[in-house]
Amino acid sequence: MNATAERDVFFSFFMFTADLKPEDPRYTKVLITHLKACADLGYAGFDLHIASRPPGVDHRLEVESYARLKEAFDGAGLGWLKFTTNVGTTRTFDPTSPYEEQRRQALAYLKSRVDITRVLGGDSIMSGPFLYPYGVFPVTDDGQGIWSDALLDWMRPRYQAARPVFEELATYAAQRGVKLAIEPVKNWETPAPNAVSQVLDFLDDLGHAQCGATIDTAQVVMESQGPSVFRDDVARAARLGRLLYVHVSAPDRGAVHDSWIPWDVVLPVVEPRYRGPYLVEVFNAIPPFDSSMRMTRRRFWRPGEDDPVPGVDSAYDVAAAGLAELRDQLARHAPAPSIPAPLTAAHTGGA
Repeated sequence: MNATAERDVFFSFFMFTADLKPEDPRYTKVLITHLKACADLGYAGFDLHIASRPPGVDHRLEVESYARLKEAFDGAGLGWLKFTTNVGTTRTFDPTSPYEEQRRQALAYLKSRVDITRVLGGDSIMSGPFLYPYGVFPVTDDGQGIWSDALLDWMRPRYQAARPVFEELATYAAQRGVKLAIEPVKNWETPAPNAVSQVLDFLDDLGHAQCGATIDTAQVVMESQGPSVFRDDVARAARLGRLLYVHVSAPDRGAVHDSWIPWDVVLPVVEPRYRGPYLVEVFNAIPPFDSSMRMTRRRFWRPGEDDPVPGVDSAYDVAAAGLAELRDQLARHAPAPSIPAPLTAAHTGGA
């Protein structure tokens, strides 16, 4: 079997939900149905979003609820599956806050997400926009937005405030075998960080390679400066041991097959340097994505949850096509195997 065929490909549960509702055994059965169907397609694992709860929640109870969810998955014969997690920080749990108490709350929140990742996936990856709170755009005292140079200057002390938080978080994650992969997200979704280079700059003074970056093809297409910068960022992340996760996602966040993903730009740069799993990530037109991303396309109907829609692909159809497309592209862009030079007379001792 060639190396490409052995690569793990995961599927994002953003196709089905943004909240696993681990305390709801009825919904757990729905999740198990989706897991089995997508595993039968050939996926080796799944990325699960860990939804935030009200500020006063006991994080230990959250971790316990996910432990029970994993037990249910195992009990359904799915113990062999691998899981990564998607995590975002919030206005309440903000590691960049200028207030020490709020940073302590954010650290406790992020540690609980590391614990949940460990419970679900073991030696795994926690990925997502968990440096600066997702979607929280700063404003001045008179309600005006902060943009461009002013925004970059405003972020500088926020990054500084977050460094001690991430030092402790990285140590905690290392002890539990969990890698931390910060994902930069495009500027119309969140103010920072928006580029791989910004994540790497933040991590420069962090002593732990346990903390690195996620590269998402959708973010690269819509936010990066171009192919040469992308090559430099990937090379820099790989050189530092910080290229931890790669998400394959269409620019419109829809179906991966027949999309505007620049395979010929991305894979020749990533493949020689990356040996981790690839994640096929599709954001379905379900709450909260339909409104937050202003989706005007039809939903990929979810078997067992939505009524079939004639002429519209199901979630499983899109998952199958995405896996096939990624495997085909990986095969096309796999590094050519080295061919030993033919033996000469000098090598064989001949005349």
